[in-house]
Amino acid sequence: MARAQARVGTVNYRTTITTGRHELIADEMPTLGGADAGPAPYDLLLASLGACTAITLRMYAERKKWPLEALEISLHYEHKGDMQRIERTLRFTGALDESQRARLADIAERTPVTLTLKGGLPITTDVDPPLAAATLDAKLDEALEETFPASDPVSIAR
Repeated sequence: MARAQARVGTVNYRTTITTGRHELIADEMPTLGGADAGPAPYDLLLASLGACTAITLRMYAERKKWPLEALEISLHYEHKGDMQRIERTLRFTGALDESQRARLADIAERTPVTLTLKGGLPITTDVDPPLAAATLDAKLDEALEETFPASDPVSIAR
């Protein structure tokens, strides 16, 4: 099971991320008020997908004893309106034949992080220490009103 902690202080928007014995810095670019001290959140998302893809394909090629010398993965996140997508391009180095390259591309579509992103997953949010139930209910109601403004029902004419 993976775990991480993120901590932000008063320096816009420098965030220290700790996972296991590793520490990373995330930040936003100056145009968004940050200092570009580390990758932005979507850059980290792409980095996770790229790392999972690279590791999974390397493991598979080693197990099959295929001549994969190196693998470069280019990723691009695009968000336009309601549409979001990630474009991933694989560049193999080594004497792989077409069927091996095709098989590795197929495996890339089923790496653990790929499947998580494609399938979505529930995310729960708690507050520590816990909020009083009435406060939490009121905040949720307020959030729902902001997110989904009430409107008159559509009348249906027959």
